[in-house]
Amino acid sequence: MTSHTEDILNYVRAQIDAHPEAVAEARQRLELTRKIALRFPGANRTYASGSLPQHTFIHPVGDGDGGLVLDRRYYPKLGPDGDGETPQTIIPDLCSHLGPEIREVYPGARCGKSKRGPKISFGEPVDGQDPTVDLVLALTRKDGTGLWIPNLNTNRWEASDPERHIELFISGGQSLRRTRRRVIRLLKAWNKQYASPAFSSHNLTVWAWEFVQSGTGLARAFSTVLSDAAERVSSGAATTDPAGVSPNVRLLQSRNVAVKRLRVAADGLAMALRHDDDRDAVSSGLSKVFFKYLDDPAAVGVERAVAALRRNKPISTALLGLAGTSAVVRPTRAYGESRYDR
Repeated sequence: MTSHTEDILNYVRAQIDAHPEAVAEARQRLELTRKIALRFPGANRTYASGSLPQHTFIHPVGDGDGGLVLDRRYYPKLGPDGDGETPQTIIPDLCSHLGPEIREVYPGARCGKSKRGPKISFGEPVDGQDPTVDLVLALTRKDGTGLWIPNLNTNRWEASDPERHIELFISGGQSLRRTRRRVIRLLKAWNKQYASPAFSSHNLTVWAWEFVQSGTGLARAFSTVLSDAAERVSSGAATTDPAGVSPNVRLLQSRNVAVKRLRVAADGLAMALRHDDDRDAVSSGLSKVFFKYLDDPAAVGVERAVAALRRNKPISTALLGLAGTSAVVRPTRAYGESRYDR
């Protein structure tokens, strides 16, 4: 028997999944950067992190994340195990090291600075996208697991274990990994519909790692993550670092806003699953979750028009019920924030 909920979620996935050409380009750029970075004085190793090794990019592809781990013994003044210095002065040297070789392949490449280290832009769009590389400048730790990574905005060091995170997030059997990846992509697309997302990609990935279980289909797994996350945030309980190194995962918005968004999405998905044999009811429920991607078939008149504007589609004044000569109304801002945050 066909699951309408699964079917419509797959329709959303077809809209949000990253294009293979852009992903391949992001991977190539990160691999090139890592290869060159390994020849930097004091380099210990490099690693890939984030969406690339997890296969959780959504469209459009942005950053290819990775890290360069420096040997703290080569830089005795750096980090909490040394004199507490941050690598502010090293980043220009690293950019001078990376830039010339990267420009042999990408002539328009430029190396700047982000929160954690160098950020390389390449100036060569592929499939309309121009993935950058964020290279975290990390430092081995004298005691404990993980790495010291800098916060260059606050000039402080923070403990983290991005390499362990990747091990955890890609663990499990093939079916579990596939479902988890798909749930994470759906979560990212849902979260990014809002002008100011409430959750980091890392936060959503941790929840998927915690709550998605083996033998669960996509719709049920997605529903479980939303409902379990809503319960946790509502209770005020913390989401802890799976690696046991970093501080608790932080929300990007207030707890009230985060809970409202999670509950609206969880309720919409629960409605879809309750009426899985009724395609219109499923579409109506899932339109509450993916309001930028799906129409609510139960919506009429102005409500349907507002839904179209929310998805940045031009509509006519006639559809809005306005008198006079018909004209086209084009969206001037992102809709969806106020309706679902009330």
